[in-house]
Amino acid sequence: MSARPVTLRGGLTDYLSLRRALGFELRAQGRLLGQFVDYLEARGRDTVTTKDALGWASLPVGTSPAWLAIRVSVVRGFATYLHGVDPRTEVPPAGLVRGGSCRATPYLYSEAEIAALLGAAGGLEPRLRAATYQSLLGLLAATGARIGEAIRFDNDDLDAARSLLTVRDTKFNKSRLVPLHPSTLEALVGYTELRDQLCPRPVSPALFVSTAGTRLLHSNIGLTFARLTAQVGITRRSAACRPRIHDLRHSFAVASLLDWYSRDEDVPVMMARLSTYLGHTDPKNTYWYLSAAPELMALAAQRLEGYLGARP
Repeated sequence: MSARPVTLRGGLTDYLSLRRALGFELRAQGRLLGQFVDYLEARGRDTVTTKDALGWASLPVGTSPAWLAIRVSVVRGFATYLHGVDPRTEVPPAGLVRGGSCRATPYLYSEAEIAALLGAAGGLEPRLRAATYQSLLGLLAATGARIGEAIRFDNDDLDAARSLLTVRDTKFNKSRLVPLHPSTLEALVGYTELRDQLCPRPVSPALFVSTAGTRLLHSNIGLTFARLTAQVGITRRSAACRPRIHDLRHSFAVASLLDWYSRDEDVPVMMARLSTYLGHTDPKNTYWYLSAAPELMALAAQRLEGYLGARP
């Protein structure tokens, strides 16, 4: 009896299950591979080819070499597994794409741009969707949380009495507490009250819910954010600098640093606090923000000149 053919969707499920059983979370990789399989199925493909891998990885048009290399690498791991059960599978060769730096150039949003995004989100329909996206984007801008963390927030993670959010099972399998500014807390509490009125019987314990009462999907958030940025006229500044929702996190970090410099705070001490607040495992990842904005580089240089000038 011949073995039952392996479908792309079934092969992906088996691949992710195997890797996760070995301790890999594969959140981003799983999402990307799901999109890759969607791409193949939409074109009637039943196996992986190098041509299709490059075609999908090159989307959107004009994507950076680093992003192209990441996506090809993700496909390569899946294809290597799939080749063992389907010999027709082509495994993209190693070194097919040279990635260079994996750091995208952050799009640093101004206060006016963030206000415009929140205003545009308030115009979404229906009312629950508008409230959800206004609150979600506001929280990202006010705390620098990762979008994946915000999606996973449950109602119980918000401690209104102590003005705290608990971030569980973060990017590095750790949890942390995020203190909330009074205005941020007020906005979140207001959102939960409205959410409970408009969706009294949600099917998910999530803090931020869809109009169906389910947890938000990363892909849908990305599409909505792209529409909002286009609506308010926020466009890419260069081939390597396009507006991403993740850049609300960068903008929060840079704004915090600029504020500390302007108030003559002890920035090295404050950087350690910021590193903890953002959930970085290594402070050097936080110091990278110094290179993200010319204003920060100028302030750091002024500090250095002042220090050298004061030396005997």
